[in-house]
Amino acid sequence: MIRIDKITRLNAGVSVSDVVKISAIKGSQEVGANRIILAPPEDFPKNLSLSNNPHIRNRLIDYPALKNDLVSILLPGPFLQQQIVAFKVVDIEPEEAVIITKETKIEFSDKPATGFEGFKRFSYEDIGGLKDELQRLRETIELPLRHPELFQKLGIEPPKGVLLYGPPGTGKTLIAKAVASESGAHFRHIAGPEVISKYYGESEQKLREIFDEARENSPSIIFIDELDSIAPRREEVTGEVERRVVAQLLTMMDGLEERGQVVVIGATNRVDAIDAALRRPGRFDREIEIGVPAEPDRIEILKIHTRGMPLAEDVSLDVLAQQTHGFVGADLAALAREGAIRALRRYLPELDLETTEIPQEILDTLKVNGADFRSALRDVGPSAMREVMLEVSHVKWEHVGGLDAAKTEIREAIELPLRDPRRIEDLGIEPPRGVLLYGPPGTGKTLIAKAVASESGANFIPVRGPQLLSKWVGESERAVRDVFKKARQVAPSIIFFDEIDALAPARGTSSDSHVSDNVLNQILTEMDGLIELEDVVIMGATNRPDIVDPALLRPGRFDRLVYIGEPDLEDRKKIIAIHTRFMPLEGSALEEIVERTTGYDEDSIAELVEMWGKDRTLNVMELGKGIADKREATKGISTGARRRRLVELMAERALVLTDPVRAAFITALAEQTGGFVGSDLESLCREAGMLALRENATIVTRHHFEEAKKKVHPTMNDRLREYYMRHLQHFKGGLHQQVQPPEYQ
Repeated sequence: MIRIDKITRLNAGVSVSDVVKISAIKGSQEVGANRIILAPPEDFPKNLSLSNNPHIRNRLIDYPALKNDLVSILLPGPFLQQQIVAFKVVDIEPEEAVIITKETKIEFSDKPATGFEGFKRFSYEDIGGLKDELQRLRETIELPLRHPELFQKLGIEPPKGVLLYGPPGTGKTLIAKAVASESGAHFRHIAGPEVISKYYGESEQKLREIFDEARENSPSIIFIDELDSIAPRREEVTGEVERRVVAQLLTMMDGLEERGQVVVIGATNRVDAIDAALRRPGRFDREIEIGVPAEPDRIEILKIHTRGMPLAEDVSLDVLAQQTHGFVGADLAALAREGAIRALRRYLPELDLETTEIPQEILDTLKVNGADFRSALRDVGPSAMREVMLEVSHVKWEHVGGLDAAKTEIREAIELPLRDPRRIEDLGIEPPRGVLLYGPPGTGKTLIAKAVASESGANFIPVRGPQLLSKWVGESERAVRDVFKKARQVAPSIIFFDEIDALAPARGTSSDSHVSDNVLNQILTEMDGLIELEDVVIMGATNRPDIVDPALLRPGRFDRLVYIGEPDLEDRKKIIAIHTRFMPLEGSALEEIVERTTGYDEDSIAELVEMWGKDRTLNVMELGKGIADKREATKGISTGARRRRLVELMAERALVLTDPVRAAFITALAEQTGGFVGSDLESLCREAGMLALRENATIVTRHHFEEAKKKVHPTMNDRLREYYMRHLQHFKGGLHQQVQPPEYQ
């Protein structure tokens, strides 16, 4: 099977799926064209000049041409949106099949060619993915319009309407325009709200005029975008205008001729909001879901949006497709555009925007590289996630001190099924559906959730209790349904319920008119209901596991119950090291390096660290060899910024500085802080820094930490330990005991 573009199909007089015979011209060689005159389409903008444009000439070289053929040219558009425009060959020398060469004289006619529109035309090549959906739509619409005799022979009526539904930005409008363009049908686009009028009878009159116009210009396609806005459920609307418009639309669709020469396509992202009478056979005969593209589809879409883009060798569209879970076509188009804009910013210092023309040598070097796309990914996310998207802090697993066993268990339960599902499938098991983190407050449950969000690559949806609860009957349950619907839509995804005990307490214990019970029932149904949660993991966190409803804790819902407990001595050392890594500690070897790099800017520090190598343990003497004296430099960054930059770059390159004073200090402090949890240690380090700040000190000393310990007290006590140990035994199969609520110091 050979796939050719739309222009070539038009020149050959064939359509998609036609069988053609291809043969080589015998006994002849390529003939170069001496001269060619190209005429623009009728809808070509008059203010766009093409003469003496070297880029257009370069794109036409080696292009085959024949008189009256159409030639496609990729033209730059506004905001870097390039478009393929068809031009007609009105004259050519010699008048035979030729090849455009570097010597060919290319001219553009001022007079447009009549009979075709080449600008802003849509074709099947503009649609990435959606192979099955496009095939279903073509056989429903294009076949009856092109060959109605097939349906007459079979004695059946062609479909009168097709309803396209799915999330915004998936390509519903694009696919409808492409089918209309490829089939050669008259296309009438209606934006739902433009039909509605405040004057009595005008809305119905507009609809009748649109359908009459379609009949006069048949074969025609009427495309109604945002169908739910003009045809909502009549029992749910209060206005008479909407009821009359729905009734008129039903009448017009019933009155369509049976030859299939007028077809109605509707598009909506709220299919359940459309009046049921429209969804029966005879009106909208087929409903086709245009869903969120899978990874292979995203690769196709990215190829389409970057086909005219000069990509650097380090750009991998396959990797980019893997990183864009939940992105729809419109999001991927925005990503490609944002990546190109990032590339443009890199070249702006070299450009003189006052000149009329950009130098050719700069245009030739202009490329979009992998770093541009990685930068764009930080600003462009799935549009479906915008209402629930939060700024996920870039917390890495190494930023979570200690808790090695818990981290391993969580990564096995969440990251492994999302990143390598084949290993789970090979063992013939189902991945865990949910993970509940429980333990004393301040031990790092929410921090672990942030690390999962940052490291897993999945879309992270945090759920806060108050945003779900509503005073209106049924609204809280609807909000829960919407969260899970969104998670399915942008899968792979993680739903995180923080303080889940407040949202889903044991049934019968709440006095809020059963609102909490109803919300809990909805969560239970969504987690283990009839609709499968594909590539969606549920995470919960609580420090009161005794009041969480038992139905949530059974296998199939929260399969893994992970205890996040009190840190031991080694864990406390790791936590203190994390919270003091940017802190100027008394006697630290790092401070000597920071002092000697006075006057360095960020680039100089990056070059210095790169010179030290990778995966090494170094002492101060080794690090100091390559440091040049730049104390007189005026562009150096501040002391704190130098320290942070050095620590971050050394961590990236796995460089370990031998710092015995800092290590001894951290060990001593860890031994003195028994009963402190992660948040206590963070507060202790912060308070010591604040005490140094009040004294205008530039170094944090042991004395500051001693004073800070007088203000910060440990969370853990014997009663709290006993409470959580009983729960730990219960969840691990020990004897069930009545557990009393904890008491804090």
